Amino acid sequence: MDCFRFPDDLIRAQQDWHDTYRALAVPHPRRATELRRRLLRLSVHIQEHPFWSTATGAAAARVELRRRTDDGRRATA
Repeated sequence: MDCFRFPDDLIRAQQDWHDTYRALAVPHPRRATELRRRLLRLSVHIQEHPFWSTATGAAAARVELRRRTDDGRRATA
């Protein structure tokens, strides 16, 4: 499903979100408060990105963005 052309900054934000989530998910993460705040900021940035006001089928696009960015991060991790 490559019908969505996501902006580079939105892709990077979602990738950063996955990285931050994984860093927070480890037992006894260092800088947990900082990571939680970063996750929150990234969540807001992704949620309020202008792309969503123009995307057709925004719900499907959100799922596709998460799928694309999470698969790529797992392959390189």
